[in-house]
Order: sequence, then C-alpha cells, then structure tokens
Amino acid sequence: MRKRSRRTRGVVAVVVAAVLGVAGCDAVGGDSAAPSESAKPSPKPTPLWDRSPGSVAAVGDSITRGFDACDVLSDCPEASWATGASPEVDSLAVRLLGRTGAAQRSWNHAVSGARMADLPGQMARAVGRKPQLVTVMVGANDACRSTPSAMTPVSAFRADFEDSLRSLRKALPKAQVFVASVPNLKRLWSQGRTSPMGKQVWKLGICPSMLGDPDALDSAATLRRDTVQKRVEDYNKVLEEVCAEDERCRYDGGAVYDYRFGTAQLSRWDYFHPSVNGQARLAEIAYRTVTAKKP
Repeated sequence: MRKRSRRTRGVVAVVVAAVLGVAGCDAVGGDSAAPSESAKPSPKPTPLWDRSPGSVAAVGDSITRGFDACDVLSDCPEASWATGASPEVDSLAVRLLGRTGAAQRSWNHAVSGARMADLPGQMARAVGRKPQLVTVMVGANDACRSTPSAMTPVSAFRADFEDSLRSLRKALPKAQVFVASVPNLKRLWSQGRTSPMGKQVWKLGICPSMLGDPDALDSAATLRRDTVQKRVEDYNKVLEEVCAEDERCRYDGGAVYDYRFGTAQLSRWDYFHPSVNGQARLAEIAYRTVTAKKP
C-alpha cells in the first residue's frame, strides 16, 4: 500500500508540473504573444497629403493677383482664384477654410509681372506665415517677353523653382504645395484677337512675344508664336518634374494649360488675363487637385 501511494503521489506531481508548465507558456510576458484582448491597435499612419489644410499662402504673378478681373490695368486680389473673398469666384481658400477662415488664414504674396526668378523671394515671405498649403502659379511672364530670345531659359527656370521648393522644405518640412501649370498662351491669343479693344490694350505691352502684331499670320509670326508656345510647354514639364520629386507637392497635371478659356473666362479689358468667371474656373481646378484622394 505504501509503495502504491508513493507511486500515485509521484504521478500527480508530474501531471501538476506539466499543467503549470503549459500555463506558464501562455502567460503574458512569456514567449507567446499576449492575449488579443489586451493588445492595442496600431495607430494609423499620418497621410503625407492633407486634403483639408488649415491655412493657405499664394505666390505667383498677375493671374493670382486678379489683374484686370475687376478694373482695367489694376490688381483685384478679392477676385483671386487662390485667396480671394469674392463669392463669384469661391476661391480655393474659401472652399477649404470657409469665408471667415479664409479671411484669417490665407495670404496673397503674388506680384503682377513676377517671373520664376522672383519666386524664391515670394516663397520666403510666405514661409513667415507658416502656411499648411502654398499655391504656385508662375511662368507666363517668363514666356511673355519683348521677343522670344528674351524668354527665361529653361535651365534657369528649373533652378529657381528648385531653389524655391528647397527653401520652403527647409523652413516648413510638412507644408504642402499646389502647382498650377502655365496657361496656353497661344489659345489666349487666338481668343483675344477677335476683340478690337483687347488688341488695343495689348499694344500697351501685354505679352508682346505672343500678342505682338496679333493679326499677322505670315510664317515669321507663326514661328514666333510657336516658339513661345514650345517654351511654355517646356516650363510645364519642369513644373511637373520638380514637383514630382517632392512627396508633398501636387501638380495640376496640365489642367490649367488644357483649360479652353473662352471670351467669358477672359478679362473684358485685355482679353488675356482671366475674368472673374475665369478665376472661378481656376479655383475649381485647384480645389479638385488639392482635395483628390490621389494626385
């Protein structure tokens, strides 16, 4: 009886040890994973592109200043596609921030007549506002020179654009950038040349490389306009390529260049710059690009 009792107790001890061993492997802190009930879900990664930025700064040229949209030969920033308060335009800033938000958290640093060489300085001023989104529309004046030979070289255009984005990225690593393509200047010429008033205003010096002698259709005039148009296309290629190198930059995919401005979208004074209606169309393009799920 004693021998059998000792043998029984030994068997029980082995069984208990085995059970405890198994329990130990399943316990939190052992080699196995903790029970699913206590596991915390992994945080969702922050998206690189915020489709609803909280502030907007605009840089660029006369188009962003609303030149000739409201009065002849004058800026009209309230009609700007980027930051204007006009209800007829419903600017990008208003669409993103609401009217009150746009009045408080959007800034227009564009300058009529500006070229790409002016962009680094404008960008430096924009950085001071610490915007979450910067809009860029520049390049038309680089092509709109006294003659085609005076146009900004493509290499210089690229260097200044790269410099602008570098300075922005150094100061504001998470700021987003929307880049609009340069408009189709040849189409603007073909639309505006039907207006006697427009052609008179053109003589004051608006884009002479494209708009000079607007009724001339000889081979020399055609070559001149085609040369300017090719340069615009080269500029747009630069904008696309440089923007693509920055993960927080979105190019409009040529949407502004491709937009078929009609007389309703052009200023009734110079038939070249966007009218209030044209500014509204630019705002639509920008908003569509900024809020797209994917570029």
